[in-house]
Amino acid sequence: MQETKKVEHPVGMPAGEVLDLSSLVAYQEGSIVSRTLAKRNGGTVTLFAFEAEQALSEHTAPFDAIVQVLDGDAELTIGGKKVFPRVGQAVLMPANVPHAVYAVRRFKMLLTMVREV
Repeated sequence: MQETKKVEHPVGMPAGEVLDLSSLVAYQEGSIVSRTLAKRNGGTVTLFAFEAEQALSEHTAPFDAIVQVLDGDAELTIGGKKVFPRVGQAVLMPANVPHAVYAVRRFKMLLTMVREV
């Protein structure tokens, strides 16, 4: 019988396993919590848990970012326009466009940042 070996991702996501993303990051009162699942030259994948009314102030990034809402309600401002993605929905925040994130009520998101290679 051949032995199987569990392969761990260098940042903390096991290879070849099904994961409940929402359970990998916990809410913390009055805070924003993040957990990086993957980090490579081509981009990063990070989970966030925002407690209600927590925010990331307006900023820009030199690469595209995709927000996928896993739980709760968020308000994103992208290039001055407000959008309200719900659970199961995703939004692209384009490179070099100012954006901000606000937790209408506590929420979790998966953020995928894609750099040019």
